[in-house]
Formats: sequence, structure tokens, C-alpha cells
Amino acid sequence: MTDTPPAIEQLLARLCGGSITARDYVGYFLNEHGEELVFAQRPGEKTARLWHSDADWEMFHVGDHSIRVGEVMDGMITVEGLIINQSEATWLSSCLAASRHLRRRQL
Repeated sequence: MTDTPPAIEQLLARLCGGSITARDYVGYFLNEHGEELVFAQRPGEKTARLWHSDADWEMFHVGDHSIRVGEVMDGMITVEGLIINQSEATWLSSCLAASRHLRRRQL
């Protein structure tokens, strides 16, 4: 038996059902309603992956220009068709900014 806890990537992959490795930039968010979001950006991939517990853990591909405000309805925030609230959008924007360097073309 080992006292080493599992890596956060393994825990998040198990939570959302996605493929997440130790090389990925990962983020986790718990909103005020108890809904969970997981973000993962793999180095060299053009988009990141987003999972939301309120969307049955469906995976959404997101990038730097994915967050939209008011396109569907005045004031409504969406990302690739998923409705999110302001705090989720702020968190997602931070994840996208922090992992932007990983989306750049690898030479």
C-alpha cells in the first residue's frame, strides 16, 4: 500500500470521464450551485477541452475566442453552445489565458 495520493490529472479524468495526462494544463472549478467544470489543454493542440457536470460531462472544444456574450440572448454568456454564468466565464477565461502558450504552433 502506498501513501502517495493520485495525481490531480487522474482524479479530474475520473471525475469528467475525459482523457487527461500529466502533460496537460488542467483547471477545476466548483460553482455556487455545486456544479463542477474541468479544463484541460494538451501542449500543441489548437483547442482545449472543457467538461461541465451540468451538461452531463459532455466535452466541448474551446479556444481563445470561444466565450460569447449576448449572441443568443442579451447578456447571456455561452461557450460553444453551452450556457455559462459570469463566474464560470471568468474562470474559463483565466484557464485559456494561462494555457495560451501551449496552443501555439510547436516548432
